[in-house]
Amino acid sequence: MLEIRTLSADDWEVWKAVRLRALANAPDAFGSGFHDWVNAPESRWRSRLSIRDAIDLVAYKIDEAASERAVGMATGIPTGNGGAEIISMWVDPSFRGKGLASSLIGKIASWAVQSGFIELRLAVRPDNAIAQSVYQHNSFIVSDEPGDEIPDGRREIIMVRNLENKQASSSPTTLGNR
Repeated sequence: MLEIRTLSADDWEVWKAVRLRALANAPDAFGSGFHDWVNAPESRWRSRLSIRDAIDLVAYKIDEAASERAVGMATGIPTGNGGAEIISMWVDPSFRGKGLASSLIGKIASWAVQSGFIELRLAVRPDNAIAQSVYQHNSFIVSDEPGDEIPDGRREIIMVRNLENKQASSSPTTLGNR
């Protein structure tokens, strides 16, 4: 069974563990690196989970013995212009291709609609075709807006999903929330 939970600043140790796994697993996928966070104090982790009006999600696999393991994460943050952005998106390699990314996106899209945002955006590396495909499957389109420059001189791709007059969730999987 999979379950998606919303975290608070008090869950900083959970976030730290899964975030460090994500940064180690996919070092080129994020704006910051493992070395930027590995020795961060508790206050920095709590601050990261205290972004005003944001939502921080962690997905868990729960087995028959009720033991659980974090297998994915994502955050939705307001952008200040009527929109929101997905950041810190990661799915454990053993759970990729099983709908978990779409479930995380669906939960953030639902949060964004309920919060009154009119668009949801994200940035993705130009060589991450699998992620781009997942985002396109979840109603994101490539924007003409240039993304941030990455170390090799290319720019991230900005993708946008219009939330006006649309169903927020395109998630094919229903997951619990606690």
